[in-house]
Amino acid sequence: MSRVSKPYEIVERALELSTADGCVVIADEESSANLRWAGNALTTNGVTRGRTLTVIATVDGAEGAASGVVSRSAVTAEDLEPLVRAAEAAARGAGPAEDAQPLVTGVPSSPDFTDAPAETGSDVFAEFAPALGDAFARARAGGRELYGFAHHQLTSTYLGTSTGLRLRHDQPNGTLELNAKSPDRTRSTWAGRSTRDFKDVDPAELDAELAQRLRWAERRVELPAGRYETLLPPTAVADLLIYQLWSSTARDAAEGRTVFSKPGGGTRIGETLSELPLSLRSDPHAPGLESAPFVIAHASGDGASVFDNGLPLTSTDWIRDGRLEHLTTTRHTAGLTGLPVAPAIDNLLLEGGGERSLEEMVAATTGRGLLLTCLWYIREVDPATLLLTGLTRDGVYLVEDGEVVGEVNNFRFNESPVDLLSRATEAGRTEKTLPREWGDWFTRAAMPALRIPDFNMSSVSAGV
Repeated sequence: MSRVSKPYEIVERALELSTADGCVVIADEESSANLRWAGNALTTNGVTRGRTLTVIATVDGAEGAASGVVSRSAVTAEDLEPLVRAAEAAARGAGPAEDAQPLVTGVPSSPDFTDAPAETGSDVFAEFAPALGDAFARARAGGRELYGFAHHQLTSTYLGTSTGLRLRHDQPNGTLELNAKSPDRTRSTWAGRSTRDFKDVDPAELDAELAQRLRWAERRVELPAGRYETLLPPTAVADLLIYQLWSSTARDAAEGRTVFSKPGGGTRIGETLSELPLSLRSDPHAPGLESAPFVIAHASGDGASVFDNGLPLTSTDWIRDGRLEHLTTTRHTAGLTGLPVAPAIDNLLLEGGGERSLEEMVAATTGRGLLLTCLWYIREVDPATLLLTGLTRDGVYLVEDGEVVGEVNNFRFNESPVDLLSRATEAGRTEKTLPREWGDWFTRAAMPALRIPDFNMSSVSAGV
């Protein structure tokens, strides 16, 4: 039997082979390209290709439907029937699935379902790579060293079901991380960008930003732990609010386990979380942050259900004008909680109506404050309050009367993003940003900088 080369054909064949009561097949065709550099010189580059096939079988029983999920890579025609049978065996060996629902129906087919998968390659860097070389030259002349990497991935997902769904989504995902160091390695700073095609990232702009931060770091000031007025840049805001989004499942809230649980029972939907007109939303059609407009669930979990595959997604306000509007639900957990169906969407935007850039917010700082570069090693301390701890990284700067006057030591922080939203006194201009901590899992975000009057730097850290 010949190798199956077309993704839609492999989906159709797997569905034909299925003898289960229901079947969902997801074919992910992935291609990626990358560049890496160190000490102002390219070190490696590469291109990869791959395919992963996920088969979800559902079997009806007297006590409810069960599901079995099996995923494998590099699938050929010879592998198809054993893969389908393995999923069916897993379903028959499992107990009733708590999240069982009828498979989705009635969604119009994607017109490009039978088209070849989209692919990326080294040509995605055709304009970026020469500009990066120019940045190396400027950095070398300026006495700094650039390190980092650029990665671009394109995933074409084909989703077919026994109920007739035939859906397709192409997801480009590009990230750029750039680190500048002084030659003696005593000073370091970072900048990152998220992009769909590398046409909207300028290495010269990033290098200039990093050069300025290295100059700020020429003066060192030691500060103790404490509460400081702090400017959180968009990347740091994204890292905190992504964690908040991941912690906002309706079922956990309704069962009293999260910061969104209402004392005495129920959820906090309808409560005001911020006096600023902050709106936190996800929208699969947000310009520059486009994501899948339907549910793609390779497994069931707290915030996803394999039974919801193909369910259409629309713009969802999690917070609107400071008021909590929605918590994430599957069809199953929506039924349990009595809340609207609101599946997770693979992007996140915070808007507060501000117009100031981060630089303008620095200039508007009166007295003494701190400007962060980014956060990392973020971990949960208390789910009941969503208290998080983590470290600052690659530059914390002292601001006095509207000017950056030096670099200070790093800190460990203890803060809840929900509390931060309630205490924020200013939101800047929303801009696309790359989360530093969660950039390997979540890249599509747009955030403003936030001014926090009393950010809790709980201890001094020796980190860089």
